[in-house]
Amino acid sequence: MNTSMDTTPILIAEDDVKIADMLGNYLRAQGWQTLVVHNGVAAVNEVRMQRASILLLDLMLPGLDGLEVCRSIREFSSVPIIMLTARIDEVDRLLGLEAGADDYVCKPFSPREVAARVKAQWRRVTGQFRTMSHGGFDVNEAAQRILWQGRALDLTTSEYRILRALLVRAGAILSRAQLLDAVRQDFRDTADRTVDSHIRNLRRKLEEVRPQGSGIVAVYGVGYRFDP
Repeated sequence: MNTSMDTTPILIAEDDVKIADMLGNYLRAQGWQTLVVHNGVAAVNEVRMQRASILLLDLMLPGLDGLEVCRSIREFSSVPIIMLTARIDEVDRLLGLEAGADDYVCKPFSPREVAARVKAQWRRVTGQFRTMSHGGFDVNEAAQRILWQGRALDLTTSEYRILRALLVRAGAILSRAQLLDAVRQDFRDTADRTVDSHIRNLRRKLEEVRPQGSGIVAVYGVGYRFDP
Protein backbone atom coordinates (compact mmCIF):
# COMPACT_ATOMS: atom_id res chain seq x y z
CA MET A 1 0.00 0.00 0.00
CA ASN A 2 1.35 3.45 -0.92
CA THR A 3 1.14 5.30 2.36
CA SER A 4 0.77 8.63 0.56
CA MET A 5 -2.70 7.54 -0.56
CA ASP A 6 -5.83 7.76 1.55
CA THR A 7 -6.55 4.55 3.47
CA THR A 8 -10.30 5.14 3.07
CA PRO A 9 -11.23 2.86 0.17
CA ILE A 10 -12.13 3.76 -3.37
CA LEU A 11 -15.79 2.77 -3.61
CA ILE A 12 -16.66 0.97 -6.86
CA ALA A 13 -20.41 0.94 -7.52
CA GLU A 14 -20.74 -1.34 -10.54
CA ASP A 15 -23.24 -4.15 -11.16
CA ASP A 16 -21.08 -5.84 -13.81
CA VAL A 17 -18.96 -8.20 -11.70
CA LYS A 18 -16.21 -8.53 -14.33
CA ILE A 19 -15.79 -4.77 -14.64
CA ALA A 20 -15.87 -4.33 -10.86
CA ASP A 21 -13.22 -7.03 -10.41
CA MET A 22 -11.04 -5.56 -13.17
CA LEU A 23 -11.11 -2.10 -11.61
CA GLY A 24 -10.65 -3.40 -8.09
CA ASN A 25 -7.68 -5.57 -9.01
CA TYR A 26 -5.96 -2.79 -10.95
CA LEU A 27 -6.48 -0.13 -8.29
CA ARG A 28 -5.26 -2.43 -5.53
CA ALA A 29 -2.15 -3.16 -7.59
CA GLN A 30 -1.60 0.61 -7.72
CA GLY A 31 -1.74 0.83 -3.94
CA TRP A 32 -5.35 1.79 -3.30
CA GLN A 33 -7.83 0.16 -0.92
CA THR A 34 -11.11 -0.71 -2.66
CA LEU A 35 -14.68 -1.58 -1.72
CA VAL A 36 -17.24 -2.90 -4.22
CA VAL A 37 -21.04 -2.62 -4.15
CA HIS A 38 -23.44 -3.67 -6.88
CA ASN A 39 -26.47 -1.40 -6.44
CA GLY A 40 -27.26 2.26 -5.93
CA VAL A 41 -28.75 2.02 -2.45
CA ALA A 42 -25.59 0.35 -1.12
CA ALA A 43 -23.44 3.06 -2.74
CA VAL A 44 -25.35 5.83 -0.97
CA ASN A 45 -25.17 3.98 2.35
CA GLU A 46 -21.40 3.42 2.13
CA VAL A 47 -20.76 7.09 1.38
CA ARG A 48 -23.08 8.11 4.21
CA MET A 49 -20.95 5.99 6.55
CA GLN A 50 -17.87 7.79 5.20
CA ARG A 51 -16.47 4.60 3.73
CA ALA A 52 -15.37 6.15 0.43
CA SER A 53 -12.57 8.55 -0.46
CA ILE A 54 -13.61 8.53 -4.15
CA LEU A 55 -16.66 6.95 -5.79
CA LEU A 56 -16.53 5.18 -9.16
CA LEU A 57 -20.21 5.18 -10.05
CA ASP A 58 -21.82 3.19 -12.87
CA LEU A 59 -24.67 5.08 -14.52
CA MET A 60 -26.93 2.04 -14.98
CA LEU A 61 -27.19 0.59 -11.47
CA PRO A 62 -30.14 -1.39 -10.11
CA GLY A 63 -32.13 0.09 -7.23
CA LEU A 64 -31.08 3.68 -7.76
CA ASP A 65 -29.39 4.59 -11.04
CA GLY A 66 -26.17 6.55 -11.12
CA LEU A 67 -27.81 9.96 -11.52
CA GLU A 68 -30.13 9.33 -8.57
CA VAL A 69 -27.20 8.11 -6.48
CA CYS A 70 -25.17 11.17 -7.42
CA ARG A 71 -27.96 13.59 -6.54
CA SER A 72 -28.63 11.81 -3.23
CA ILE A 73 -24.98 11.86 -2.22
CA ARG A 74 -24.60 15.54 -3.06
CA GLU A 75 -27.21 16.32 -0.41
CA PHE A 76 -24.74 15.31 2.33
CA SER A 77 -21.28 14.70 0.86
CA SER A 78 -18.70 16.29 -1.46
CA VAL A 79 -16.87 12.99 -2.08
CA PRO A 80 -15.35 13.01 -5.59
CA ILE A 81 -17.58 11.07 -8.01
CA ILE A 82 -16.38 9.63 -11.31
CA MET A 83 -19.27 8.31 -13.37
CA LEU A 84 -18.84 5.23 -15.57
CA THR A 85 -21.16 4.72 -18.52
CA ALA A 86 -21.62 3.19 -21.96
CA ARG A 87 -24.00 6.03 -22.90
CA ILE A 88 -21.74 8.54 -24.59
CA ASP A 89 -24.03 11.18 -26.08
CA GLU A 90 -23.62 14.74 -24.87
CA VAL A 91 -26.96 14.90 -23.03
CA ASP A 92 -25.96 12.03 -20.75
CA ARG A 93 -22.56 13.60 -20.16
CA LEU A 94 -24.06 16.94 -19.12
CA LEU A 95 -26.74 15.29 -16.99
CA GLY A 96 -24.08 13.40 -15.09
CA LEU A 97 -22.02 16.50 -14.40
CA GLU A 98 -25.07 18.59 -13.48
CA ALA A 99 -26.09 15.92 -10.96
CA GLY A 100 -22.82 16.61 -9.17
CA ALA A 101 -20.30 14.26 -10.78
CA ASP A 102 -16.69 15.46 -10.89
CA ASP A 103 -15.62 13.44 -13.90
CA TYR A 104 -17.06 11.10 -16.52
CA VAL A 105 -15.50 8.02 -18.17
CA CYS A 106 -17.07 6.28 -21.15
CA LYS A 107 -17.02 2.51 -21.66
CA PRO A 108 -15.09 0.70 -22.92
CA PHE A 109 -12.22 2.09 -20.87
CA SER A 110 -8.88 0.80 -19.71
CA PRO A 111 -8.25 0.40 -15.96
CA ARG A 112 -5.17 2.55 -16.46
CA GLU A 113 -7.36 5.42 -17.64
CA VAL A 114 -9.67 5.09 -14.65
CA ALA A 115 -6.71 4.93 -12.26
CA ALA A 116 -5.38 8.17 -13.74
CA ARG A 117 -8.74 9.84 -13.14
CA VAL A 118 -8.81 8.53 -9.57
CA LYS A 119 -5.35 9.89 -8.89
CA ALA A 120 -6.30 13.28 -10.36
CA GLN A 121 -9.34 13.53 -8.10
CA TRP A 122 -7.32 12.43 -5.07
CA ARG A 123 -4.69 15.06 -5.79
CA ARG A 124 -7.40 17.69 -6.21
CA VAL A 125 -9.09 17.04 -2.87
CA THR A 126 -5.81 16.66 -0.95
CA GLY A 127 -4.39 19.88 -2.39
CA GLN A 128 -1.46 18.19 -4.07
CA PHE A 129 -1.70 20.00 -7.38
CA ARG A 130 1.29 22.18 -7.97
CA THR A 131 2.44 25.06 -10.13
CA MET A 132 5.23 24.21 -12.58
CA SER A 133 7.39 26.67 -14.50
CA HIS A 134 8.72 26.01 -17.99
CA GLY A 135 10.70 28.77 -19.70
CA GLY A 136 8.34 31.66 -19.11
CA PHE A 137 5.26 29.47 -18.78
CA ASP A 138 3.60 28.72 -15.45
CA VAL A 139 1.26 25.72 -15.30
CA ASN A 140 -1.27 25.92 -12.49
CA GLU A 141 -2.69 22.41 -12.19
CA ALA A 142 -5.28 23.28 -9.55
CA ALA A 143 -6.86 25.96 -11.72
CA GLN A 144 -5.98 24.19 -14.99
CA ARG A 145 -4.51 27.42 -16.32
CA ILE A 146 -1.29 28.24 -18.14
CA LEU A 147 0.29 31.67 -17.91
CA TRP A 148 2.88 33.18 -20.23
CA GLN A 149 5.04 35.68 -18.32
CA GLY A 150 2.22 36.18 -15.85
CA ARG A 151 -0.51 36.56 -18.48
CA ALA A 152 -3.20 33.86 -18.42
CA LEU A 153 -3.76 32.19 -21.78
CA ASP A 154 -7.35 31.80 -22.97
CA LEU A 155 -7.32 28.03 -23.52
CA THR A 156 -9.99 25.38 -23.78
CA THR A 157 -9.62 22.34 -21.54
CA SER A 158 -8.23 20.28 -24.43
CA GLU A 159 -5.78 23.01 -25.41
CA TYR A 160 -4.62 23.28 -21.82
CA ARG A 161 -3.96 19.55 -21.61
CA ILE A 162 -2.09 19.37 -24.90
CA LEU A 163 0.07 22.39 -24.12
CA ARG A 164 0.76 21.10 -20.61
CA ALA A 165 1.90 17.76 -22.04
CA LEU A 166 4.22 19.52 -24.50
CA LEU A 167 5.64 21.83 -21.84
CA VAL A 168 6.28 19.06 -19.32
CA ARG A 169 8.36 17.23 -21.93
CA ALA A 170 9.78 20.27 -23.70
CA GLY A 171 12.18 19.26 -26.48
CA ALA A 172 10.78 15.73 -26.72
CA ILE A 173 8.56 14.57 -29.56
CA LEU A 174 5.07 13.52 -28.52
CA SER A 175 3.06 11.41 -30.94
CA ARG A 176 -0.52 12.28 -31.83
CA ALA A 177 -1.60 9.22 -29.84
CA GLN A 178 0.14 10.55 -26.73
CA LEU A 179 -1.50 13.95 -27.16
CA LEU A 180 -4.87 12.30 -27.73
CA ASP A 181 -4.41 10.49 -24.42
CA ALA A 182 -4.09 13.89 -22.75
CA VAL A 183 -7.28 15.13 -24.41
CA ARG A 184 -9.19 11.94 -23.59
CA GLN A 185 -9.28 12.78 -19.91
CA ASP A 186 -12.64 14.34 -20.77
CA PHE A 187 -13.87 12.64 -23.94
CA ARG A 188 -13.01 10.16 -26.64
CA ASP A 189 -11.90 11.73 -29.87
CA THR A 190 -10.40 9.11 -32.15
CA ALA A 191 -9.04 11.00 -35.15
CA ASP A 192 -5.51 12.37 -35.45
CA ARG A 193 -6.98 15.50 -37.04
CA THR A 194 -8.45 16.35 -33.64
CA VAL A 195 -4.95 16.98 -32.31
CA ASP A 196 -4.01 18.94 -35.44
CA SER A 197 -7.01 21.21 -34.95
CA HIS A 198 -6.10 21.89 -31.31
CA ILE A 199 -2.48 22.52 -32.29
CA ARG A 200 -3.53 25.09 -34.89
CA ASN A 201 -5.55 26.94 -32.28
CA LEU A 202 -2.73 26.74 -29.74
CA ARG A 203 -0.21 28.12 -32.22
CA ARG A 204 -2.45 31.05 -33.03
CA LYS A 205 -3.02 31.88 -29.37
CA LEU A 206 0.65 31.57 -28.46
CA GLU A 207 1.80 33.65 -31.43
CA GLU A 208 -0.48 36.43 -30.22
CA VAL A 209 1.48 36.76 -26.97
CA ARG A 210 4.97 35.35 -27.67
CA PRO A 211 7.26 37.46 -29.87
CA GLN A 212 9.35 34.36 -30.67
CA GLY A 213 6.33 32.43 -31.93
CA SER A 214 4.40 29.46 -30.60
CA GLY A 215 7.37 27.13 -30.10
CA ILE A 216 5.28 24.16 -31.26
CA VAL A 217 7.09 22.25 -33.98
CA ALA A 218 5.55 19.58 -36.20
CA VAL A 219 7.76 16.54 -36.80
CA TYR A 220 6.60 14.99 -40.04
CA GLY A 221 5.12 11.51 -39.60
CA VAL A 222 5.78 11.46 -35.86
CA GLY A 223 4.04 14.19 -33.89
CA TYR A 224 4.86 17.49 -32.20
CA ARG A 225 7.39 18.93 -29.82
CA PHE A 226 7.74 22.19 -27.94
CA ASP A 227 10.99 24.11 -28.36
CA PRO A 228 11.41 26.64 -25.52
